[in-house]
Amino acid sequence: MSRVILITGGSRGIGRAVALLAGARHWQVGVNYAHNQAAALDTVADVERLGGQAIAIRGDVAVEADVLAMFDTVEEAFGPLDGLVNNAGIVAPSSQLADMSLARLRQLFDTNILGAFLCAREAARRLSSSRGGRGGSIVNVSSIAARLGSPNEYIDYASSKGAIDTLTLGLAKELGPERVRVNAVRPGLIDTEIHASGGKPERAAQMGAATPLGRPGSADEVAEAIVWLLSDAASYVTGALLDVGGGR
Repeated sequence: MSRVILITGGSRGIGRAVALLAGARHWQVGVNYAHNQAAALDTVADVERLGGQAIAIRGDVAVEADVLAMFDTVEEAFGPLDGLVNNAGIVAPSSQLADMSLARLRQLFDTNILGAFLCAREAARRLSSSRGGRGGSIVNVSSIAARLGSPNEYIDYASSKGAIDTLTLGLAKELGPERVRVNAVRPGLIDTEIHASGGKPERAAQMGAATPLGRPGSADEVAEAIVWLLSDAASYVTGALLDVGGGR
């Protein structure tokens, strides 16, 4: 069964991996990106090569007008939405909280919390059966950092993902009667570009070796969990926080 899904932060890393797996299932995919148009267009081309349909949609998840336009664009291209992968997020260089600037905190919370809430709100409006939607699935991308705290590294990032966990639990209860399932996947040490953006490109490889499975995870492994939660195979799963962290 084909699905129409929107992936925020869909041009790279976990978002891109989800888009490709969706393409292999012949789904229709909105690939949101903030800045890197070339990466988004490459992802679109790969989705289509795998048998799906895709469109690149530029937008900042922390800007309400961009979020509304993003949802409008994917529905104009493919029809009513079936699912949202609430994935867009950022991290800043390692630091203790005492040394974090207001500008850093505001930028990270605007993207990781406000942006995720705006996207979840718009998905709730469009998917809810009482508002004319046909139901569907929201998958929030959280992080194992939410329960580890990331002291001396990314306590702001970890805290932002704690907010996503709470959003998932509450929204699942709100939207269950609306035929909308809401779940979160919490990746651990995954080998993506986000570590380089935080100033530690080798972090996943170095720390992954200390996990029970002895290695970092891949974006493809996280994507498998996300696409499962989007699919009918997870039809009785809602309000779940699914760790994909190698036992960390």
